[in-house]
Amino acid sequence: MNKQAKALLTLCLIALAIASVSMAFTLDSYSLLVFSFFALAVVVGVGLNILIGLSGQISFGHIAFYAIGAYVSALITMQGFSLWLALPAAGLVCAIAGGLLAIPALRVNGPYLAMITIAFALVVDHGLVEWRSLTGGANGLMGIPMPSLGDTDPAILLALISSALMLGALLFFQLLRNSGWGRAMRAVKASEIAARSLGFNPVQTKTLAFALSALLTGMAGAVVSPLMMFINPASFPFTQSILFVLAVIVGGAGTVLGPVLGALLIVLLPEALSGAAEYRLLIFSGLLLGVLWVAPRGLLGSAARLWLKPEKQPAPPQADLTVLNAFFAGAQAGNGLEVSDISIRFGGVQAAKDVSFSAPPGSITSIIGPNGAGKTTVLNMISGFYAPNSGSIQLDHEVAGLPAWKLARAGIARTYQTTQLFGELSVLHNLLAGMQQGQLGNIIKGASSQQRELALQLLALVGYRGSINTLADELPHVDRRLVEIARALASKPRVLLLDEPAAGLSQQDTQQLAALFRTLAGYGIAVILVEHDMTLVMAVSERILVLDAGRPIAWGSAAEVRQNPAVIAAYLGGTSYQATPREQAWRGSRDARLYIKDLVLDYGAAPVVDKVNLVVNPGELIAILGANGAGKSSILQSLAGLHPATAGSILLDNESIHHLDASQIAKRGLALVPEGRQMFPQLTVRDNLLLGAFSRTDKVDEAAEIDAILRRFPRLRDRIDSPAGLLSGGEQQMVAVGRGLMAKPKILLLDEPSLGLSPAMIGELYDALAALRDEGVTLLLVDQMANLALQVADRAYVLETGRIVKSGSAEALRGDRELEAAYLGQGQGTGQDAGAVA
Repeated sequence: MNKQAKALLTLCLIALAIASVSMAFTLDSYSLLVFSFFALAVVVGVGLNILIGLSGQISFGHIAFYAIGAYVSALITMQGFSLWLALPAAGLVCAIAGGLLAIPALRVNGPYLAMITIAFALVVDHGLVEWRSLTGGANGLMGIPMPSLGDTDPAILLALISSALMLGALLFFQLLRNSGWGRAMRAVKASEIAARSLGFNPVQTKTLAFALSALLTGMAGAVVSPLMMFINPASFPFTQSILFVLAVIVGGAGTVLGPVLGALLIVLLPEALSGAAEYRLLIFSGLLLGVLWVAPRGLLGSAARLWLKPEKQPAPPQADLTVLNAFFAGAQAGNGLEVSDISIRFGGVQAAKDVSFSAPPGSITSIIGPNGAGKTTVLNMISGFYAPNSGSIQLDHEVAGLPAWKLARAGIARTYQTTQLFGELSVLHNLLAGMQQGQLGNIIKGASSQQRELALQLLALVGYRGSINTLADELPHVDRRLVEIARALASKPRVLLLDEPAAGLSQQDTQQLAALFRTLAGYGIAVILVEHDMTLVMAVSERILVLDAGRPIAWGSAAEVRQNPAVIAAYLGGTSYQATPREQAWRGSRDARLYIKDLVLDYGAAPVVDKVNLVVNPGELIAILGANGAGKSSILQSLAGLHPATAGSILLDNESIHHLDASQIAKRGLALVPEGRQMFPQLTVRDNLLLGAFSRTDKVDEAAEIDAILRRFPRLRDRIDSPAGLLSGGEQQMVAVGRGLMAKPKILLLDEPSLGLSPAMIGELYDALAALRDEGVTLLLVDQMANLALQVADRAYVLETGRIVKSGSAEALRGDRELEAAYLGQGQGTGQDAGAVA
């Protein structure tokens, strides 16, 4: 929050306090009652704001805490005790109830969480009715005494108490939001995965949010009973719970004054519309819908985004090495990370088997391998997101199987393939969250000046040059990568796991990353890198572990790994399979069916595909080859309309299609068989196949065309009415190809069809592709297994870092040393387009 926002908030709170005291002494009795209910609605709204705005949970059952607070207060005061005792007692009882409710509620989320809170409200309502000896049943409790203070009118005193609760709740929320507790809650709300990897326990933060929310609601309810002097279950209708939630959402979840504005709408607006009795609910509902439509972040949330821009404060241009040396002192303690024979199985898939390596302090170790090799799975086991079935992970002591938040506290930090920043927090507060190392800290105290200074130095270290007050959601791709690394460093790790940190970065940015990794190793941190940029891997790694199909196949220096025949075979697709060759070379029409000119694709950062030119002629089988991250799949996704081109043109039968969406492109004859198969698992094989013909405009003979698919893939015949989700990976891949063929496409796009399949199944699938090729079906194939793809292809293009570095006939490319170089980071990287072979 910038200085302007803080000053405005302070002014608003002072004005609210003055107005509240003035109204308490000037309003008539009925207006004073309405004002008191308004103030109590604000208190409940603040409680819900902790739950919704800070922790990202929802509750439609807060009327139950409101009722419990009221009954506890009534029962205590009717025994002759003071309201000053009843207030904290009611809050404490509700806080305990909220914490207990969180135990079953935290097992679910979304609509299921809402249903649990609704069920809780119904249970409390029926309990109040049935427990007659305590609650008076449906008749309720009468004769509830009002508080007294000298000669002060009790109604005025209750209004002042309600106002004090309101102002205290608002001030508490402001302090909580900027404290360690608030940052922890907001971090879990934004990304539970990233929060766990920083040491936060989501169960703890969510339970505390429920308890604090219930405490405030219970204290508000404690004032209701003397205010009404009579309560019964009908005093707390379920509809009031919905209004409480609307007050927070309409006012602006997560804002300090949002509940005030929301309470005005749900308490005072109905009173203002009381003259139009029969239309009141209609007008009220229409206004609420209009507000939510115009300002989906709530009135104050949307206004703040428009008018309260964060103050620009750049990170320092140079890091203070003295501060950083002191901060990282001790990172070299211990023996580093020792991984011994860890394995994990998901159902029938062995994702990792007997993986072992060591990462001593101050070293850079890389884990590489083709798609599906198990690299990220290994990182997930080390960081605690998966528990290995066997093996050992040592960081001075055994840590295998510990949850992620405990491993983070032990000194293991990580980043992710897709950045997991806390989008609603600023850059600075993302780092401050990392510095907490999973601890909540003080409930009302913010970060110290020393912590803020350290955060600035870490941002300078990683090369971040933007404003520290920018929201993480608004950062460009490169800065998101840098801030995520800085946040991981803020937790003072002994081991840093980096999952594809160079993805989407330019060559210059990647070179800066290489220098950063060496600097971090110099501080004694054990850096473990999973990366597809082989040039980066070979440049920085002291030792490299190579995985293939979950198993280690090589361990050694960059030079040793680069020359290892098993590694070359894994990347290029070593296989004994021999495809059926064409009887004669392709000699079809050279009137291009698909023509791609200067195609550029990016994801908000450096181009992942840069000025690619490519031609596909009718009846050809064209392969696009290259290492992981070269841009192969991105090209297919752009052709299918799933990712718009940044620049360039795509022509299908001389018609421009790069501006069309995916459904329009499918109707024009491009069918994508996506990576991972993307079945509709609950539908049968037959229904999956029929969906492939959805975009066709001609008459479909369903029985005949499905029979043609079954003749092509005979093993599907016995499974035609089985749910697709129960098929093996190879059978699902056959269904995916069949679904694409049902569209009768001009070109069938195949994205990594061999991924995750057994050798026998790969042979069966590629026999089918060879048959399609011989029948004149035009195919554009992307496959990690280059040698396999080159057996069935007519021509191929080789990509390296988004650019075509070589193209030619499949026969000429088989065994080409430049193809090997493109996969293992030895290419020239000139980026010169090799041209399209027409």
